Amino acid sequence: MSIVVEHEKRRKEILEKAIDIFMDEGFEDATFQKIADRCGITRTTLYIYFKNKKEIFKYSIKLLLQKLEEVIKQILDDTGLDSVEKITNVLLTILEQLEENRRLLSVILEYLLYLSRINSDPEARIRRRTLRLRHILSSMVIEGVKKKELAAQNIKVVDDYLYSFIEAAIFRIVVLKHESVEEIKETIVLAVRQLKV
Repeated sequence: MSIVVEHEKRRKEILEKAIDIFMDEGFEDATFQKIADRCGITRTTLYIYFKNKKEIFKYSIKLLLQKLEEVIKQILDDTGLDSVEKITNVLLTILEQLEENRRLLSVILEYLLYLSRINSDPEARIRRRTLRLRHILSSMVIEGVKKKELAAQNIKVVDDYLYSFIEAAIFRIVVLKHESVEEIKETIVLAVRQLKV
């Protein structure tokens, strides 16, 4: 049992260091050897934990999303917040994480462009990675409507509306190189209030 625990602990350490490599080097320039070197292990040892760079990248992103989900869960479990406050806090938390992880967002964009160049389907990958987040957003809206805190709405439309703030923030951070997305944060507060009954 302790071998499994140690294996998972070591995998997590590798992932955390790999994120730094991807942010420093970019997806295409990050190599298995550079990741192994940063972790203080051999490439052969790294193969015990991951089969290739792409798998490490995928799990690195998954690790960050898990950390974000833990924070979101705390917001959702806060019984002192109404639906408007929960939705607003979740979106603002996501935007704060985007700002803090701007370098990683740039690497993800580079990776998506790489997939597009090799005729892969980046949209399908984005849908898979954002499915849980979209589910969380729609669940909060459904809960708000049931509690009569939000006006009855087409859930899919509201979900797309809320998710578009995240996309806009990513665009401003990665492509336009904005240092802050304060305007979007202010817009979120106003927009979510408009969903009230």
